[in-house]
Amino acid sequence: MSSKRKVSNPLALAVMALLYERPMHPYEMVSTMRERGKHESVRLRYSSLYSVVDALQREALIEPREVVREGKRPERTVYGITGAGREEFLDWLRELLREPVKEYTQFAAGLSFIAGLPPDEAAELLGERVRLLEGEISEMRSHIDEVAKQFELPRLLLIESEHELILKEAELEWVRGLVREIEDGTLEGMSQWREIHSELEKARAEALDERENP
Repeated sequence: MSSKRKVSNPLALAVMALLYERPMHPYEMVSTMRERGKHESVRLRYSSLYSVVDALQREALIEPREVVREGKRPERTVYGITGAGREEFLDWLRELLREPVKEYTQFAAGLSFIAGLPPDEAAELLGERVRLLEGEISEMRSHIDEVAKQFELPRLLLIESEHELILKEAELEWVRGLVREIEDGTLEGMSQWREIHSELEKARAEALDERENP
């Protein structure tokens, strides 16, 4: 999807979104994103931001509008979005909202090979994940409420955080159920899973015995 984009970094989308509203200099972009909590959904670093701004300018998606100085602060370049930038931003945004894409998460990779661990250990590790998710969800709820109140933000500007929260809540319930199924033995394939590790443990014991008693 993003391969056809001239600049595919998600931070570029954020920059164009801000400049779609009005011209800004990079410092104002950062402060605005932080006020709106956008740094929670888009990785934000000053060094990365300036690299993205340079890349967008090279592709003629944004352009310098003026140089301003506020008090004793250094001069700052104010950027605006170009006509091509507006088209790119809106096309990219429509694509992101319309088209589901496969996202390769680390958790999915771990689940793919969960049978490599004994069932009891897997259940214990997933139980730890449950506790961590419970803490993260509680913090996220508090953070969303705090940001909304502090900056008087409407729900419209917080829906990506709401989406992340809902996904974590769904994951929490699913993992809880998986742990229960492993612990009570109702997960389909449990007998084969336990048998595999029983055979592996037997083979390890035999190998150890052969080394100790040649």
